[in-house]
Amino acid sequence: MHDKAAKVIPDIAIVVFDGVELLELAVANDVFGTNITGPDGNPLYRVFICGVAPAVITAAGFSMQVLHGLDAVARAHTVIVPPAKSIDHQVPAAVLDALRAASNDGKRILSLCTGAFVLAAAGLLDGHTATTHWTSCAELARAYPQVRVDPKPLYVDEGNLLTAAGSAASLDLCLHIVQRDYGAEIANRVARDMVVPLHRPGGQAQYIETPLPDAAEADLFSDTLGWLREHLAEPVAVNELAHRATMSPRTFARRFVASTGTTPRQWILRERVRLAQRLLETTDLPVDVIAHKSGFGTPDNLRKHFARAVRTTPQAYRRAFQAPDPAPALAMTS
Repeated sequence: MHDKAAKVIPDIAIVVFDGVELLELAVANDVFGTNITGPDGNPLYRVFICGVAPAVITAAGFSMQVLHGLDAVARAHTVIVPPAKSIDHQVPAAVLDALRAASNDGKRILSLCTGAFVLAAAGLLDGHTATTHWTSCAELARAYPQVRVDPKPLYVDEGNLLTAAGSAASLDLCLHIVQRDYGAEIANRVARDMVVPLHRPGGQAQYIETPLPDAAEADLFSDTLGWLREHLAEPVAVNELAHRATMSPRTFARRFVASTGTTPRQWILRERVRLAQRLLETTDLPVDVIAHKSGFGTPDNLRKHFARAVRTTPQAYRRAFQAPDPAPALAMTS
């Protein structure tokens, strides 16, 4: 996928069965079925909604035609499992077999919301970290003790095995996949087309039966995050942020986590990596200049944090995702 010269359009197989929830199905279909194209003008993906039967009864109670069989899973680059109406919904054995075969073939498999229960039932999550909707995390851990269930993140990425939390987190995960495959600029175009942010701050821990922050606090941290994005190249200390917000450092740190779901330091690191990604994709600036502009200071510091977050080097990322130069314009003759 990271080879810009590759012409193969990856297939996405979305597996459905009776009881399929429509929101997550629509999210996957809209993100991967986007009209936005890659640098070569080709579609980003080909989407196949597939299943055991030629029709399914959706969670909304109406029948939906399914035009492709489970052979689409065998051909796919990525397999997506949306949730069913209830976590104890009966999953066809053929679906579980197809998922196991896909996993054995090294395909990328992701679940959306409580679709994690389907992956767990197939045995794919044993020994892995996974997440699901926060209301179902305890049940997933109880029913499948071999799975390390983490209720905090919006999604968990373990390479070829990915799980999303609640319904909206399915959108976060699908956009994350687009960024993994095509880089931040293309993913940002898809997100803007859907009128959503490419990344939401924090995790689902901030939604677990806790009161919403009042409007004044929400505005306060909105201003703080906006200021931080404009000053990523500068050294920033929590004490300075607390002073700007007229709070003690301890109170600021506690309320920042409650509002965003992450610490100030982790938020700043993540945003600096994303800025470095954009600069690598859209400019020819040397790595040392990008390290300075993104706030990492030195190339070594950039490489360290970039490798942790993106699992590759800045130069390898640039080779994979930088758009090719446009063809030179013909010189006009008099």
